[in-house]
Amino acid sequence: MSFQIFKILPLGILFLASCGQQRDDKDLPIMGEKEIVSMVKDGKTVNDTIYHSIPEFRFVDQDSVWISNEDVADKIYLADFFFTRCPTICPLLAKNMLTIAKEFENEERLVILSHTIDAKHDTPAVLKDYATKLGAPSNWHFLNGPQEAVYHIAGKEGYFSYAEENPDIPGGFDHSGAFTLVDTNGHVRGVYDGTREDESKKAIEDIRKLLAQF
Repeated sequence: MSFQIFKILPLGILFLASCGQQRDDKDLPIMGEKEIVSMVKDGKTVNDTIYHSIPEFRFVDQDSVWISNEDVADKIYLADFFFTRCPTICPLLAKNMLTIAKEFENEERLVILSHTIDAKHDTPAVLKDYATKLGAPSNWHFLNGPQEAVYHIAGKEGYFSYAEENPDIPGGFDHSGAFTLVDTNGHVRGVYDGTREDESKKAIEDIRKLLAQF
């Protein structure tokens, strides 16, 4: 048996194109780098495509419940990154994400995962208080985990976002305002600018498209 692998469409290019792009087609694209594997078996060439998928994770939420890939394996979810003491974009991200969360609060197939990037301060108790004050519905999980693990999954290996410590900016942490839409197979199907209301509305539209397929 022989095989060849071809990599196309770099992750960075897809990420840059994702924010604000128009996608009126019924089927949302699977975003990220992919590998097309050609194998010769029994004299016939068989092609298979391996798509980018979210790596394994295990974080604890505001109710001290562990949340992992297995817990969202049969769900569509929206992921983002924040910290409770954020003095810049986080309040706007929370406002727009709250609109999405309430739109689907009775939809059991949709959950939201917000990852704090300030693990030492944002304990489950702090996250619980934050969620309560925000009025977050039960489908919204605020996650705490090892800082390096959160930073890693935020990047190109995971949600096409970014997060890092930066003492030179207000709050001491830098992060993207991206909302990342993930399907039941762990594939990224959309990345949106969470600071923009029109992008949040686009996320709602795309979530409805995915729900119609699963």
